[in-house]
Amino acid sequence: MTQVAWLIPHLIHGSGGHRTMLQHAYALQQSGYNCCIYIEGSGTQAQAAGIVEKLFGFRFQNVSFGWENIQPADLAIATIWYSAAVVRDLPFPCKRAYLVQDYEAVFNPMGDGYLMAENSYRYGLIPITVGRWLKHVLGTRFGVPAYHLDFGADAAIYRPDPNIRRENAICFIYQPDKPRRCSRIGIDALGIVKHRLPEVTIYLYGSPQGEAGHVWFPHTHLGLLSLTDCNALYSRCAVGLCLSSSNPSRIPFEMMSAGLPVVELWRENTLYDFPQAAVRLADPTPESLATALLGLLADPDRRSNMTRAGTDFMATKPLSLESEQFVRAVDEILHGTVASVERMEPMYNSPAIVADEYTHSVPSRLNRQMGHSVRGRLDSLPLPARTVLRWGARKLRRYLSER
Repeated sequence: MTQVAWLIPHLIHGSGGHRTMLQHAYALQQSGYNCCIYIEGSGTQAQAAGIVEKLFGFRFQNVSFGWENIQPADLAIATIWYSAAVVRDLPFPCKRAYLVQDYEAVFNPMGDGYLMAENSYRYGLIPITVGRWLKHVLGTRFGVPAYHLDFGADAAIYRPDPNIRRENAICFIYQPDKPRRCSRIGIDALGIVKHRLPEVTIYLYGSPQGEAGHVWFPHTHLGLLSLTDCNALYSRCAVGLCLSSSNPSRIPFEMMSAGLPVVELWRENTLYDFPQAAVRLADPTPESLATALLGLLADPDRRSNMTRAGTDFMATKPLSLESEQFVRAVDEILHGTVASVERMEPMYNSPAIVADEYTHSVPSRLNRQMGHSVRGRLDSLPLPARTVLRWGARKLRRYLSER
């Protein structure tokens, strides 16, 4: 039986990236491969398989903690930039692949971390990218041929629910601990919408309610949702807002599968994978995103057309197809087939939605709320930095109160 070693980063509850890694590992296992899952960090080895199953629902026989003792395998797969060097340096002969879900260099400030993440594409590993844009980037910037997967959605979960009535509501995947999700820009855009249309309901989800941060307008924070609860949310909202600056998130594709019109950022990373008829892409300013959201809320016919276009598009992109593409790529890698550096063309060719009247007509009271406070800047930092700074602030307040 063909042995495949997976190097998985620290597990994060609710992580879509981890779900994708394990989904494809499970597809390999179902196709007759023996997948050995190595989880970064330490833990009780006897509990490793159970933890993976509890968090993500996939059962593997061979799961362990630590990357220090990778056993010989026919194929080793890196899944995060700093695992690429570990796979490169494994002391046994094998094929070496790299599941690339994001342009991870931009997770870091420009400097060592940024350049080291880019260097991970130079190590000779064979990339399998999620989406067409990443294949385009690796080919044009680094001359690296890559296999690519189409973004899929599980149609058994994500589908229109005719029993749920649509509300005049927007749902926003709000993850302030992930800077690439642009939570501050999204919140400011929703603040403008709420100011213009106070009757619109704003749902936030995707992060613990205790990590809500500074949201300065009425809203409902739903916290971390199950997959079925996500579909119910998509079925009752009028528009979905999902922002991602490092590759498209999988979430807009699940929204489309559920029949929900989507608003996203107009950037190079969003032009290669989104169908033009089902998504509206706006300049990455709160005002422009608000313009796109307000335009859809005011136009039920356009929303209806986008719903049909989105469900039609995703009907050809089931999650099973993505898994089949992954298994096929692994088969070809093991047989020595070289991926092509083909030219990828954008799917989305419309210009960005750009604000006009909203640009200069935001009331000064609203402007003071929009991302200018110290609290707002704190909430835009990664969670570990926020935790350390808040701990220090508590210590300082206690010290001053005791003087």
